[in-house]
Amino acid sequence: MASGAAALTLLSATGAHAEGRGDIRVTKTVVNGGNNVIIGTSARVNYPIAITIRDNSGVKGLSHVSVFNKTNGWGFSDWVDTRCETKSSTTSVCTASMTIAPAWLPDSVPGDVNSTAGVWQVNATVKAKDGDYWISDHIAEFKMKRASKLTTDAAPEPVAKGATLTVTGKLSRANWEDLKYHGYARQDVKLQFKKAGAASYSTVKTVKTGDTGQLSTKVTATAAGSWRWYFPGTTTTARVVSTGDAVALK
Repeated sequence: MASGAAALTLLSATGAHAEGRGDIRVTKTVVNGGNNVIIGTSARVNYPIAITIRDNSGVKGLSHVSVFNKTNGWGFSDWVDTRCETKSSTTSVCTASMTIAPAWLPDSVPGDVNSTAGVWQVNATVKAKDGDYWISDHIAEFKMKRASKLTTDAAPEPVAKGATLTVTGKLSRANWEDLKYHGYARQDVKLQFKKAGAASYSTVKTVKTGDTGQLSTKVTATAAGSWRWYFPGTTTTARVVSTGDAVALK
């Protein structure tokens, strides 16, 4: 059932296909509840793949599940368990439990393992009680992303009303090759402000990160409140919001 941690690298077939015997089919697949799978540098990540299967004789279960990058075919995830819930005489939802430990990732694929971040696909083989089976390729897509971090510091604190406030920070993301966080260069990050007593933040301006992921901009202090940076994310890197830095007026 499980591929085992020693067999992390998977290479996709050339071209999607679906074949088998009988009327068994996958009708719906949801990865991680519809959310991105985000991998950092140390914490193990577990995520479910819920596969809805239909056959006139009833569903027996899954005999294969694999996930990998849609473009280059490489991937890493261990299939560790499956639980099937019968919904009717013809339909079941079988949920495959997947796990990834970042320690597996360095040297897990040829070249830079960071190239596997982005859009991934799911393949599965499903079986029915009457012996029908179906090899289903590309039954779902999801994004496997590198975790990110973001800091904020506003100075001086407190600041005089109408004076210049400098807001700095740094955007970094997980590097799966050395399992460390490195600055993420040339990315658009939004500076946001929430006036003291207000319920939400609003965007003040957009600033591009420097060569080491650093951020710095100047604003006029017109009211007391909190400043933060917000990075909306990319196809390969998770969105992140920094902790707000509250600045009082003097």
